[in-house]
Amino acid sequence: MPVEGQHRRRALVVGGSTGLGRGVADAWADSGLDVLVLSRSAPTGPGADRLRWTATDLTDSDQVARGLAEAAAAPLHAVCYSAVHYGAGRALFRDCEETEWRRQIDVNLHGLWLTLSRTLPALRRADAPGVFLGISSEVVYNAGPGRSGYAASKAAGSVLLDSVAQEESAEAPGAEALRVVQALPAEMVDTPGIRRRRPEGFDYSAYMSPASFGPLARELAATSGAGLHGAHLVVDGTGAWHPVGEGLPRSQSRTVRSRAAS
Repeated sequence: MPVEGQHRRRALVVGGSTGLGRGVADAWADSGLDVLVLSRSAPTGPGADRLRWTATDLTDSDQVARGLAEAAAAPLHAVCYSAVHYGAGRALFRDCEETEWRRQIDVNLHGLWLTLSRTLPALRRADAPGVFLGISSEVVYNAGPGRSGYAASKAAGSVLLDSVAQEESAEAPGAEALRVVQALPAEMVDTPGIRRRRPEGFDYSAYMSPASFGPLARELAATSGAGLHGAHLVVDGTGAWHPVGEGLPRSQSRTVRSRAAS
């Protein structure tokens, strides 16, 4: 933790009020970073008082511009993009509305693009290599029925981050001014968004906790992602992680019936 009066390193978590983003935000606050959260709802519960918050709806371009301008006004040491729109529920492509597809693109892909474009210069201004953490998903590798928009937008976001990572490596091989890391949970995670889609009385005991991402987040804060640039990491319920090439996460796909047939 920094001593009083010492300059605090700054971090940004987009989508950090709940879920995996909140797990990262809390871990970065534990590491002594000054953490700003951009999200629609304010962080609540234990540790929320350590997080600064700016109300931001990623479908509102003016709010996004203001929030990212505030975040990037000074050097950033760490940025996490965790905002996600799953959709109202799993549905076959023929049953999906264009409005839902556009929101998935706005949040899962365009919001990521905006965050990268506004924060990479601030990460480059840090006194150590900045690190950008993108929260990925097993759907990037597994796709599956009933998740076409979610899968497409998350896969596009993953490739976008891969492209940025490769550009950074080409500019400064082995000595990146910033590092890009992607991480995804090995199993389903108990989050408010998931709970809204589950029936009353559902058993979440087998689900991961957002706090499982704490060890990786603290590692990134301590090392600025050294040795992990360009990596895709699978995080399990114990907080351990491994490269996706050493074991794909379990697919969450399942059979989905047409709404018209219901």
